[in-house]
Amino acid sequence: MRAIWKGSISFGLVSIPVALQNASRTEELKFRLLRQKDLSPVNYKRVAEVDGKEVPWDQIVKGYEYEKGKFVVLKDEDFKRVDLEATDTIDIVDFVDLAQINPVYFHRPYYLEPQKGGAPAYNLLRDVLAETNKAGISKVIIRTRQHLAAVKANGSLLVLELMRFADELVPPSTIHVPAEKKPGSRELTMAKTLVNQMSEDWDPERYTDDYRSALMKLIDRKVKSGGKELPTNEHAPKRATNVIDLAAVLQQSLKDAGPKTKPAKKAKGRAKAA
Repeated sequence: MRAIWKGSISFGLVSIPVALQNASRTEELKFRLLRQKDLSPVNYKRVAEVDGKEVPWDQIVKGYEYEKGKFVVLKDEDFKRVDLEATDTIDIVDFVDLAQINPVYFHRPYYLEPQKGGAPAYNLLRDVLAETNKAGISKVIIRTRQHLAAVKANGSLLVLELMRFADELVPPSTIHVPAEKKPGSRELTMAKTLVNQMSEDWDPERYTDDYRSALMKLIDRKVKSGGKELPTNEHAPKRATNVIDLAAVLQQSLKDAGPKTKPAKKAKGRAKAA
């Protein structure tokens, strides 16, 4: 896998050479826009707003609109002139308890791969973070943008998870939550019981993209039918309803969920034949 960034992790006087590797991938289906009558692909054109003429790539520059209709042009050299040190360093400025970080701050994970000579310090930092359950809060510049990030232990690896700066999050105070009375003890007990009945050990393989799979099956059917219209399957949409009797709804949910029986663990070794 090709690294998207190479540099080092720095904390105190310790420097660890690392490479940044993608830890996630997007599985979105891509569609083309077509002209209906002959299915000819429709292409996008770069058109100048002032005269409607198409603009070739070699005549396009980057501009920042500092006032309405007024721009300043920035060239590649200008981005390089930005006076920020350690553009190739993940500079850890603080270590904080992971439990203190609200998950809404986390954005995108990357694997950190130790480079030549960096394994001992890499392993040391990973083990310390795992034992203390802390994250190294850092700043890193990737592709002309500075990111807040957290260096975390993840099994045998160190992971860099890009984070959002505080001013990038919408304040929770802007969301209106109506004031209501606290739930009664009976409702609270039943809700906890329902959560326990629906609880499982975390296994990411249990969860798949059902919509994408169903859409691919539909596409295959349309291809095999020569693009003909397929019969419509009528599904009644689930609609939210006002819960009048919360206790009754919880009681029915408990009944529907039922007690879960965990599969018995396999005994080690083979049983002796009788």
